[in-house]
Amino acid sequence: MEHARITIIGMGPRGLSILERMVELLHASPMSLDIKVDIVEPGECGQGSHPSHQPDHLLTNTVASQVSLFAQDSVVAGNEGISLTQWARLAGYRRFGNRFFPVKDGAGDEISDHDHLPRNMLGEYLTWAFDRIVRFLPKNVRIEHHRRRVVDLIELKNAGFTVCLDTGYQYRADYVFITTGHGTRAPTESDIAFDAFSRSAGAKNPSLHFYSSPYPIHCLGTIPAAATVALQGLGLTAYDVISALTTGRGGQFVEDKGSFRYLPTGREPKILLFSRNCLPFAARGVNQKGIAGRHQARFFTVDAVKALQARAVARTGSHQLEFVGEVLPLIEKEMAYAYRAVLTGSDPEVASFQPTTEERHAISRLLSPLKGESFPSFENFRNFFRRLVEADLAEAHKGNLTSPVKAAADVLRDTREALRTAVEFAGLIPSSHKVYVEDFVATTNRISFGPPRRRNAELLALMDAGVLDIAGGPGNQVVTDGGRGQFCIVNQLGEEQVMHVADVLVIARLDPYSPETDSSTLTTNMVRRGIVRPHLNGNYHPGGLDINQGMQVIGGSGKPHANLWAIGFPVEGPHFYTHALPRPLMNSRFTQDAHRCVAQLLASLRERLRPAREDERLAGAFGGDGIAGGTKVPAGLETGVALLHRADSARNLSV
Repeated sequence: MEHARITIIGMGPRGLSILERMVELLHASPMSLDIKVDIVEPGECGQGSHPSHQPDHLLTNTVASQVSLFAQDSVVAGNEGISLTQWARLAGYRRFGNRFFPVKDGAGDEISDHDHLPRNMLGEYLTWAFDRIVRFLPKNVRIEHHRRRVVDLIELKNAGFTVCLDTGYQYRADYVFITTGHGTRAPTESDIAFDAFSRSAGAKNPSLHFYSSPYPIHCLGTIPAAATVALQGLGLTAYDVISALTTGRGGQFVEDKGSFRYLPTGREPKILLFSRNCLPFAARGVNQKGIAGRHQARFFTVDAVKALQARAVARTGSHQLEFVGEVLPLIEKEMAYAYRAVLTGSDPEVASFQPTTEERHAISRLLSPLKGESFPSFENFRNFFRRLVEADLAEAHKGNLTSPVKAAADVLRDTREALRTAVEFAGLIPSSHKVYVEDFVATTNRISFGPPRRRNAELLALMDAGVLDIAGGPGNQVVTDGGRGQFCIVNQLGEEQVMHVADVLVIARLDPYSPETDSSTLTTNMVRRGIVRPHLNGNYHPGGLDINQGMQVIGGSGKPHANLWAIGFPVEGPHFYTHALPRPLMNSRFTQDAHRCVAQLLASLRERLRPAREDERLAGAFGGDGIAGGTKVPAGLETGVALLHRADSARNLSV
């Protein structure tokens, strides 16, 4: 007889983190209660938005040695965890030029700690991690995978929920975790207008089409080679689209003395890039810090932010800060410190450090390249764009401990916890929070979380080959031309008005999650039932479901559910930067969030056992086999790598 039934909605990386913490905490403190875990995931468990069937030209933007699913010192993966790079090596993968294949004869080159691996390999790794985690679950925990979607949650009066699947099947769950990852927005007014235009004017232009999202990426395969494609957005999603329309169609990049030439096939459409400001994303610098190295903050620290909050409370009675006036100066000072340390080759004296005029200018140029610039013509802006890419690539090749620019940019990545302390759970004044989300987050993504260096070198090669061009400067607008049956990107720079036309418009950016705009039936029904509500900071909605500090979902009544948690992208709003996977050898927020939720779950389950004494016959709780059982934790567990066997299948490792 089942005593507790738990549902995990979505089994991507965040769902995996819940299972991994269940193993960890149940191993540390076993319990006799029978537990069934229902996983509702339409795809392969673990992969989420990283399916293993996607083309191998789509790359991770972080070096694989800095990607892991496992916490340090975990039952499942040992003292060091098992990184994506470690898994790939032990699975037999080798590098052949810019591609990676599993081999048995040692051909090819060993994968290095600096390689950016394809995302389909990340998908394989995540499914392998799921299989491994499940094998370590104690025998009183059973798993059932429903390859469906949850369309509704109905709260029951006697606690728990009715979980409704898209087949019509319903069952009762005592506890529910929402770990659904990225969502898809409901069509906006512009989406509806552009889609209607592409349908109504299609008779004049058979190539006319509108994509509100480029995913799944294979949907772009129907774009004809004769078309001109405009990409709105210059972030990581745009690089996926560019790769799909070039390398994905057989084009090749040939490296010659550090630069690239593109060899077209004739199957590529013409590609036009534009965005709100049309600033290129900075390439990742060569990682010289090792797997777990990071900048040691002196000014922008968690303690410094807490001191600001304490002063705000004393001054106003509220802990909320003003981002531009209070938080940003600390960030800029920290960036200037990192800049000078690399430039001079030694750490400046902390007590007396003040940025020089030159350092302030360098940080300002990094954060706001358009500040003080004017463009009398579109050609002038195009040249400016190219110079930014070329200059950034030169800095990226120097490395993040050799380039002052890349050292300063890395501060935004390495001090993320201080940033979270400042902004999470409405830490900023509402008006300031809006500036932070809608301006500074974009800046952070552009300079610190950009593509591999190779991608920007390829961008220049595509421009040289005439395959790709810039179509928008600052302040551009998109309009439709019914006479031509085309989309038009209109620019007014100086006295010159320039218009570029395209047959296909692709919105090349990921959707933020909001219960107000998410298109899923589940979100719609949860909002309608008052099970969830949007997170608000005053009248400003930065995105995400409302949760408390324990990750429990807050309903429409304002009260948290004791048995409903949400983690990851659905709570990007009260939390910040929730989509990053853990880095090896670090106590990441990814793991901390899951640990907090599972600890509450198990505390609740132990309350059920309070009337009866715990069954002490649990010495063999980690024995057994198969998906409903577990394997004994190996004696003398030292490293995650030691637990892997080279003889296992390269495509489906199972230890």
